[in-house]
Amino acid sequence: MLVLGVVAVLVTVLFGALAVLSAVEAGHRAASAADLAALAGAASLAAESPTGGACDRAAAVAAANGAVLVDCVVRGEEVWLATTVSPAFRGLPAATARARAGPAPPAG
Repeated sequence: MLVLGVVAVLVTVLFGALAVLSAVEAGHRAASAADLAALAGAASLAAESPTGGACDRAAAVAAANGAVLVDCVVRGEEVWLATTVSPAFRGLPAATARARAGPAPPAG
């Protein structure tokens, strides 16, 4: 009986660890996708594409990285956005990350 109790505790700890790792991995994926999407959107703006083109490009890059673009705003020469990624472990909330990109400030 003691062996069954130990096995049950170990299985519970294992599932808890898997849930935590899944949430952390989803957070990293959301952050990476947000950064890359913001850079792609800013590059699109720098190439003098229409404003809507920057968010379209950002959405495509986010999707290519396994994320969903949930918000995109162009402010001047900067792109501000948010992405979300669902963790592989079901029942956990989606991870959301925000990023912005634009031209570098003048040196000085």
